[in-house]
Amino acid sequence: MCANSLPAGLSTGQRMVTVQKGPLYRVMGSHVTLWCKVSGYQGPAEQNFQWSIYLPSAPEREVQIVSTVDPSFPYAVYSKRVRSRGIYVERVQGDAVLLHITDLQDRDAGEYECHTPNTDERYFGSYSAKTNLLVIADTLSASMAPQVLTRAEGDAVELTCEVSKSTAQHTHLSVGWYHLQGAGESDAEEVLTLSKDFVLRPGPSYTQRFLAGDVRLNKVGNTTYKLSIGGVELSDQGQLYCEAAEWIQDPDETWKDISRKQTGRTLLVVTSQGRDLSVDISAAETSLSEGDTLHLNCMVGAQKSSSRHFQVLWLLNGMEVARFDPHGVLVWEDKYEERAKLRQLQAFKQSNVVYVLIIYKVGLKDNGTYHCSVSEVKTPGEFHSIQTNMSSGIQVNVKPIESRMHLSVSTSTPQVLAGDALILLCEVQGATSPVSVRWWHLPPQHPGPRVPVATMERDGTLSLGSAYQDSRTRGSLRLEKASSGAFTLVIPNTLDEGDGGRYGCEATEWSQGQSWTEEGETAVTVSSMGLGLHVTLRSRIATVRYGQSFELICQVTASYTFEEVPVSVGWLFQPSPPTGHYHKLVWVLPNGTVAWGAAQQHFQGKAQLTKAATSFRLRIHSAVAANEGTYQCEVEVWRRNALTLGQPAATARSNAVGIKVVLPESKLQVSAKESSVEIAGGADTAIECRIMFAQNNSQFTVTWYLLPPSPADATPLKIVRANYSSILEYGAEFSSPTQKSRFLSQRVSSDVFWLRILSANPRDQGRYYCVVEEWLWLVDSWHKLGEGASGRTTLEFKLPERKLHLEKTNHSISAREGEEVTLHCLLQGTRPPTTRLSATWFRGEGSGHATSLLTLHCDGAIEYPQESLAGRLHLRRPTAGDFSLTLHSAEKSDAGVYHCQVQEWQQQSEGKDWALQALAHSGYTRLTLTTIPPESTAFSKICSSPLLLTFILSLLLVLVLILLLALAGFCWYFKFRKSKKGNITGGQLMELQGSEEVKKT
Repeated sequence: MCANSLPAGLSTGQRMVTVQKGPLYRVMGSHVTLWCKVSGYQGPAEQNFQWSIYLPSAPEREVQIVSTVDPSFPYAVYSKRVRSRGIYVERVQGDAVLLHITDLQDRDAGEYECHTPNTDERYFGSYSAKTNLLVIADTLSASMAPQVLTRAEGDAVELTCEVSKSTAQHTHLSVGWYHLQGAGESDAEEVLTLSKDFVLRPGPSYTQRFLAGDVRLNKVGNTTYKLSIGGVELSDQGQLYCEAAEWIQDPDETWKDISRKQTGRTLLVVTSQGRDLSVDISAAETSLSEGDTLHLNCMVGAQKSSSRHFQVLWLLNGMEVARFDPHGVLVWEDKYEERAKLRQLQAFKQSNVVYVLIIYKVGLKDNGTYHCSVSEVKTPGEFHSIQTNMSSGIQVNVKPIESRMHLSVSTSTPQVLAGDALILLCEVQGATSPVSVRWWHLPPQHPGPRVPVATMERDGTLSLGSAYQDSRTRGSLRLEKASSGAFTLVIPNTLDEGDGGRYGCEATEWSQGQSWTEEGETAVTVSSMGLGLHVTLRSRIATVRYGQSFELICQVTASYTFEEVPVSVGWLFQPSPPTGHYHKLVWVLPNGTVAWGAAQQHFQGKAQLTKAATSFRLRIHSAVAANEGTYQCEVEVWRRNALTLGQPAATARSNAVGIKVVLPESKLQVSAKESSVEIAGGADTAIECRIMFAQNNSQFTVTWYLLPPSPADATPLKIVRANYSSILEYGAEFSSPTQKSRFLSQRVSSDVFWLRILSANPRDQGRYYCVVEEWLWLVDSWHKLGEGASGRTTLEFKLPERKLHLEKTNHSISAREGEEVTLHCLLQGTRPPTTRLSATWFRGEGSGHATSLLTLHCDGAIEYPQESLAGRLHLRRPTAGDFSLTLHSAEKSDAGVYHCQVQEWQQQSEGKDWALQALAHSGYTRLTLTTIPPESTAFSKICSSPLLLTFILSLLLVLVLILLLALAGFCWYFKFRKSKKGNITGGQLMELQGSEEVKKT
């Protein structure tokens, strides 16, 4: 049988998941169920289910909803609804469940998937199934005006119900009438229903009367349904209402009610004919004001009332308020139950015929017509009444309480400065009940919600807005009730312009559960402390002499009383020349503390700070050069009532004022007298530099210069500089050890300096002069006052008439880099045997610009002014008069013009110094160097070097000679061997012949 129920292609061991067939149309807000079941499975009888949805906006993406096994299965978008059981799974049996969505939402539309986790030994069959759920609008409406109808037994009654829908899908309607005699919905019984299949179906209690035609339901027009009861009975008394349902046929051909609507209820009172039951209602007062008490009595008139059983209903405008059942148990209607718990309502049974309803503190909602309905039953447990009667209606009018409250808002501080207090007054008049007050603030030029400031409740409880709770900002706010209707708000310390704007007071009067509110506002202006704050800096003198005092005046103006607010004054300084920014010099804080900045070392102890009203002065005594620069003053102000200083409320900086400090004038005068000195070669000499006048306590730096004889526009050569600390600094041309030992700077007296030249030679000829700098120690550093140059002293050499003869011919030599180059310097003629020669090689165009390369002294010592050339320069002396210079491995930088100078020296007598007797200069040799091409071969390099070529040729010649000797020896040996062989053969023949002759004998 099970096998027959399976779809084609499935066996009994094949799992199949089935879900409710779609698409399903359900209305928004309804309670929806989807069923899912599994068959053909293995494993436990209780299977697990997991529900997911594929939304139309992302049909490929699975969104997990709920699981029977995994609490963490739902995605976040559904987890809240699952936890609150807005979505849940109901297990119908072990392998079947219902998915419940209690409040269907538009976003719940989509394709639902039911999945069963595998419990089989192997995967076989289907494990999930899908169905579509579409959410449509709920267009069903049902309405009937609530009313109270009183009918006598046997009278006819008609009720109409308006039912409509506008659903796009094909749906059917069902309309039914229901009778409610008890208090609960479960007591409702069906009167007559027109089903979705257009069939009339009466309720069990009304079947006979329906068949007799006494109860009918007719459709009048498109939307109107009318219930007709031909003759009412006492059992018909109670509440009648209409219920409409909208039905749609699902794909599985079953009909589903997708929406139900109930109308309001009509109270039907049926009075008996010829019975003795009477009902009267009375009120102590029917015209009341809000807050008064309403007292109603319901009196039942009946014979032998003590032994009879009554059910009493209190009605307001036809709607039930409360009831006493036949046992005397009081039941409040739902909407009145909360008020009864609060003891605002009271109902009690005074006797079997007197019933009382009391409403304390009536409100406007208690306005209307009150009835008292009494029903008699045979026994207390009987639901059907014997007879019912209703009292006449009593109209109760409740008049609203009117408030005569008025308020006005004012301020005694309409314009204040930041830091001052705001005082606001809210006066309430005409209030007869307790009043609560709320203050709010609306800042200027900032439209937006009102900012709560402070609230005082009716009982005097005070609360502050969040922006005003920190007393460190605006101080401790005060909201005081000066009299019964005067409320004062004090903000002790305003912050800035933002505290200006509009302040409002909202007063609420409370009475009888109601409230009346009045409000007013006033405007205040809070001025910034920076408004009108200006700072001007001036000085009576801008240029001061060294040691003179000067004063800076910082003048402050403001639109408020400047002396009444905390203020600090700072002095800023930028030294000259400017360093790009100002340094803090000194700061005077509001409490009088003086704080020095990083630039204080030149000012502290010399600066005097004074204050007079709005004028601040800085006086610098004994100005020095370090005081020269640009000055500014900066003023910071704080709010008047600030508890802690913190950040200043406003800051202003003055204009800049420059102060120039003029140092003492230099009175230096250096002798400008021109002179000349003529000396013999090898002698010592001195050049004088004389200071004619200078400042007292001055120190001097003397620099010696030499102007070479030629060319005429030659640049002066720095010889040596001796500063005021006697530290020597030699020029580049005089920095060799030999030069340093020959040129000495010497201070002979306070105003006379000498340049001593030891062992002067012709190269020292030229014009000498000194440059003197005058320095003065001022406070903490040396300052140069001026300088002056002396006259020129010409140094000339007096030489004997004897002359040396050097080759004067000019030459040009071209060589390649890396080659060895020889420059010739040949002395011609003879010289006395008692003389010695010295020679110097130069590179350069002339003596004025020539650079010494090598010097051969007369004692044979060789000096290299440039140590880097010592390894490549070689002085060849094949003869006494040959001073040729060989340059090894020539470099590109060696190119230039070369010449030599030869000097002749002679000792005057034994033990005396050697004196220069003669000197001569050779002709010039221009050396040009070319770069060896990269592709040059070893053979070309060999050919380019004469020595290497000579060596290789000699080696080849020796090899050829050895080869020739070897060949000659071989020939001689071969000839000797040949001659020896011929001799041996002849002897042998002689011996043979001799033997033959013997034999013959």
